[in-house]
Amino acid sequence: MSAAELLANTLSPDASTRQDATAKLESASRENYPQYMLMLSSVLAGEDGPLHVRNAAGLALKNALSARDSARQQEYSNRWLSLPNETKGKIKQDALLTLGSVSQKAGNFASTVVAAIAAVELPQGHWPELIELLLGFVNNQTNTNLKISTLQTIGFICETIKPEILSLRSNEILTAVIHGARKEETSAEVQLAAIHALYNSLEFVRENFEREGERNYIMQVVCEATQNASVAVQVGAFECLVRIMGLYYDKMALYMEQALFGLTVVGMKHSDERVALQAVEFWSTVCEEEVDLALEAQEAQDYGETPETESRHFAKIALPEIVPVLLHLLTKQEEDAEDDEWNVSMAAGTCLSLLAGAVQDGIVPAVIPFIEAHIKAEDWHNREAAVMTFGSILEGPDPAVLTPLVDQALPLLIDMMTDPNAHVKDTTAWTLGRICDLLIACIKPDVHLHPLVSALVGGLGDSPRVVANCCWALMNLADQLGLYYEDEVERPGSGPLSPYYEGVVQALLRVTESASNEANFRTSAYEAITSYLSHATGDSIFVVQNTLLTILDRMERLLAMQNQIIGVDDRNNWNELQSNFCSVVIAVIRKLEKGIQPLSDRVMTLVLQLIQAAGKTSTVLEDAFLVVGSLASGMHRYLFAFKSLINIPPPPALEANFAPYIQAFLPFLYSALKAHEDTQLCTVAVGIIGDISRALGEQSAPYAEPFMTVLLENLQSEVLNRNVKISVLSCFGDIALAIGPLFEPFLETTMAVLKQAGAVEPNPLDYDLVDYVGQLREGILEAYTGIVTGLKKTPKGTFPNSTLWTPHLIGRCLADEERTDSLVRLCYGLLGDLADSFPGGQLKQILLHPWIASELRSKNRMPPETKKTMRWAREMVKTATQ
Repeated sequence: MSAAELLANTLSPDASTRQDATAKLESASRENYPQYMLMLSSVLAGEDGPLHVRNAAGLALKNALSARDSARQQEYSNRWLSLPNETKGKIKQDALLTLGSVSQKAGNFASTVVAAIAAVELPQGHWPELIELLLGFVNNQTNTNLKISTLQTIGFICETIKPEILSLRSNEILTAVIHGARKEETSAEVQLAAIHALYNSLEFVRENFEREGERNYIMQVVCEATQNASVAVQVGAFECLVRIMGLYYDKMALYMEQALFGLTVVGMKHSDERVALQAVEFWSTVCEEEVDLALEAQEAQDYGETPETESRHFAKIALPEIVPVLLHLLTKQEEDAEDDEWNVSMAAGTCLSLLAGAVQDGIVPAVIPFIEAHIKAEDWHNREAAVMTFGSILEGPDPAVLTPLVDQALPLLIDMMTDPNAHVKDTTAWTLGRICDLLIACIKPDVHLHPLVSALVGGLGDSPRVVANCCWALMNLADQLGLYYEDEVERPGSGPLSPYYEGVVQALLRVTESASNEANFRTSAYEAITSYLSHATGDSIFVVQNTLLTILDRMERLLAMQNQIIGVDDRNNWNELQSNFCSVVIAVIRKLEKGIQPLSDRVMTLVLQLIQAAGKTSTVLEDAFLVVGSLASGMHRYLFAFKSLINIPPPPALEANFAPYIQAFLPFLYSALKAHEDTQLCTVAVGIIGDISRALGEQSAPYAEPFMTVLLENLQSEVLNRNVKISVLSCFGDIALAIGPLFEPFLETTMAVLKQAGAVEPNPLDYDLVDYVGQLREGILEAYTGIVTGLKKTPKGTFPNSTLWTPHLIGRCLADEERTDSLVRLCYGLLGDLADSFPGGQLKQILLHPWIASELRSKNRMPPETKKTMRWAREMVKTATQ
């Protein structure tokens, strides 16, 4: 079988043919990589070959050169660089020749290949002639296809390569791109390719944007392109403006005043939706930038500093111009629009929400006349637009400004849940959900609760989209009322929702009986059930208990159907339902605490069966593991992995009573811990070691050695995500805290690992690394805290000398300008723990260092919890140094 036939078969509609061809290509790649790459480049360059086969060849070449995973990318790069120069030269030549193919699409395929090779070679100083070649191609006046493909190539290269690698050629590259985008260019296709190349190059040309003259010319060309006769070029130009605003907001004042205000407002009115969408997106970007700048300004004010970039308040200035256009666009809904179809009406609603955040109170008088004029209109488009407008402005303005409006609107909105139009009901349910979420104080239990709950429960029998939003509104109602009244009373015996609990939960359970999950309504119902169970007051505990029995029955039935699953859709449905069941079970365990004991055997049996049935389906395994963690000790730090529950550290459910389940569960736990390629599952598994250790306390000592062994193996893994390793370090502290003096056999190794990790210093220019090192230090400090606290009962003579290194690390952490409040709190807490562990003066000389006294008397602004920790640490240090 020829290479072309094999590539064609990878696109076959027949699954077995497709899989066989793919397997043969992968085998060829492994067995003879040079020949494989030459074969692909030959097919790509073959002008007689079918276009779809040449596309497949180009895609295979690109995929053999680039990968999202950094480790795999390094492997691919090394593999390519190790090829003989003759082989690499032939492949490059084929790709460059194809840029000028008579088929423009073939040139497009080649552009991705050239860019992929460039991304590997240019950072190594290889292929120095490439940019010169490409610039020559762009200036070719006879081959339009070559110019188009080359401009695409340049854009892709600029997008993927760090600017400093090509800094000496950046001016020439920009000149070539801008030259193709000018209005004088006669080919609309060349202009479009140039505009797209410019879009991809906008970060690359940051230095050029700093120079006013060059910036002016770039902006002139882009603004002129928004008026191009080609709609595609107009769309590309507005896309550039969107990205420019996001990257260079601080440079935009002059251009906003002279051109961009007018261009974008006219663009929003464009008859072609593609242009209008990008013009609306421009103002959404402006609002996002100004919301962020307002937050930065507030933070700077809190610390007595000047913000790095000040808001120009473009949105506030443009408010009278853009609001009427957005409100008009809101009435352009499509009767049969798909859920995932983005149109101007949806874009306008999103922009209006962002505008409310940017201009805050100013949005209210700008939209109220429209709402009042249209909320009772005969045309459903106007009614729905009015409700959407009201829902969109509920976050941003002062609640005191919104409250009287919500008070007035609530009865009408509740009545509109029976509107004859499905779109109006859908948006009304969403708006009620927003009120429940953002302005819960407006909902007066004795006035609004009964009609509101009745309307939302009534909506559960409507279309899937309406059901999903009703579930979301009911969930917000439970969450926010629960928090609102829990703040006032410790563990209330009753609440405003108590009379409705049983009816609401039963109605939601009926929704979850559906075999369909269109518009995600069934999942939304399970999330709402979880919220109601999480916030149940004493008089509603029976609802919690009964719901658990229902869910466990469903789990058993679904597990029994495991062997009846046929096809991917059935499997996905099974996985999703099991995850939903787990979410409810976790909520019940958290609520019942020790009251789960009578049903713990049944829960654990079902979870172990689920883990076995799930195989390697990581999402289901994660959820099942989290049920185990909640039984053991309430999940503690790993609550983030479960989105439906509120972030309150729960109490242990079974604690030492969890011991009988350990042996049955450990094989599954160890298997998950060794799944290094599955970051999330491995993270949850590490967390469960901490849960088990905390739950069993000293009884976990027999498991400490295998736990420590597998955790240390994880640290040595080259595959495991580095963030999981932070969790591993923190877990050392959990084990040490649990078993106390029995941790001594692991002490020397652990302290060496922590010291090595603590020596990592970030590159201040690498923001990702700065963030990672901050999290790493938090994990190290958590480990030290657990070790120091756990070893308090150890004779002081056996306390390791390596402990003396911890104040040094604390000092470095506190001296870091990028330190977070949580890191500072951990530093203070560990200083206090060290002093508390050595009250007899053993660390006196270290604790008397001037920097420690200075830090523990800091006058810097800090959260109350951090200040409280600092004061406690100061007292401990004072006692230990007397």
